[in-house]
Amino acid sequence: MNVRHARSSYLVSSVIFSFFGLVLFGLAFYIFDKLTPGDLVKEILDDHNVAAAIVIAALIIGISIIVGLAIH
Repeated sequence: MNVRHARSSYLVSSVIFSFFGLVLFGLAFYIFDKLTPGDLVKEILDDHNVAAAIVIAALIIGISIIVGLAIH
């Protein structure tokens, strides 16, 4: 296997896993939003609710760790 083929293979797998991670994050956010009372997007963007933003930040970090370890 030459270097050019190896680089393109790594690039393709990186794009696929990035897409997979984004889909998983979107799904996790959707499920979390449905399980919690109220609309999280409205709470964060319109009402400037810092506590809701911190909870979503924790969700982002947690899902990132899980997806990163699953891919690795």
